[in-house]
Amino acid sequence: MKILNVVGARPNFMKIAPLMAEYGRHEKIHAILVHTGQHYDEIMSKLFFSELSIPKPDVNLEVGSGSHAVQTAEIMKRFEPVLIDYKPDVVVVVGDVNSTIACGLVAVKLGARLVHVEAGLRSGDRTMPEEINRILTDSISDLLFCTEQSGVDNLLAEGISARKIHLVGNVMIDTLNKNLQKAGKSNILSVLNLNSNDFAVLTLHRPSNVDDPVIFGRILDALTIIQNDMPVIFPIHPRTRKSLVSCSLGKRLEEMPGFRLTDPLGYLDFLKLMSNAKVVLTDSGGIQEETTILNIPCLTLRENTERPITTEIGTNQIVGTDPTVIIQAYNRAVNGAWRKSVLPPLWDGCAAERIVRILLEEL
Repeated sequence: MKILNVVGARPNFMKIAPLMAEYGRHEKIHAILVHTGQHYDEIMSKLFFSELSIPKPDVNLEVGSGSHAVQTAEIMKRFEPVLIDYKPDVVVVVGDVNSTIACGLVAVKLGARLVHVEAGLRSGDRTMPEEINRILTDSISDLLFCTEQSGVDNLLAEGISARKIHLVGNVMIDTLNKNLQKAGKSNILSVLNLNSNDFAVLTLHRPSNVDDPVIFGRILDALTIIQNDMPVIFPIHPRTRKSLVSCSLGKRLEEMPGFRLTDPLGYLDFLKLMSNAKVVLTDSGGIQEETTILNIPCLTLRENTERPITTEIGTNQIVGTDPTVIIQAYNRAVNGAWRKSVLPPLWDGCAAERIVRILLEEL
């Protein structure tokens, strides 16, 4: 079976790594890897591939940045000849980025069977580009692999046949479990002069948070208080840095001595940082899952989540962007009044094994 796998952005790398490793254990599978280059930072991409032992991509489309329309169209245009050349039996897409829907559309129009890993997640917020990508990709896929029961329920409610849907667990957690010990050897705490359990980690990149100076400013109101209590480490996303430069908020950060910006970190350094944090504040979906496994309090700076299991039995709480709500949750987290995590079903590090077994059985 010739399986063509698509990655495009950093969250995809953690999802594809365990699949590529599992393919290598089966002689019946010929795995091909295509990197669309949607995240085009060559240094960071190479670092992630190296740290996660992902094979060098067979093809790099080198698409780069652009508006959603431009980027999606360019991926489709460059992916089509690759698909015609390789003639795969199956195309596997992961996550919810532009590469996911763009390559999915090309695949089904050329008659390839499409598999979506991390299917069925829904935030209910169609202003999020990722939500549109998820809904459309699921609607055209032949097989859908879900990380949690809500994904299965959402797909069934949308009229998708139960025969296509499989609850398999979370490949992101496969990667975390495999690399946690290795991440423990990172020296990032000493590099940043941090003490374990005595700092906060922040990630922000969603347009709804970083492109609106009013909302971004409200988040900074809360962070101003937190950074007086403990250091706030902020590995800054390029989109967020651009927003700071274009408005006056950058000057506010300069006046916050406990607020520390860093360049984007590699997977192992960030995993070490996150696993030793007192609390994590984020608008990332994947980090909601990782903090649940690490049993680290997570404050999600959004009004919704597509990963409800992290709030039901994990350590995640939706706090929105109201400074008062953020600070109240932060105080509960640092004072120990935070729920301990329960391991979600099938988040045991074996999701990739289940996925590949089902691919061999079904296809």
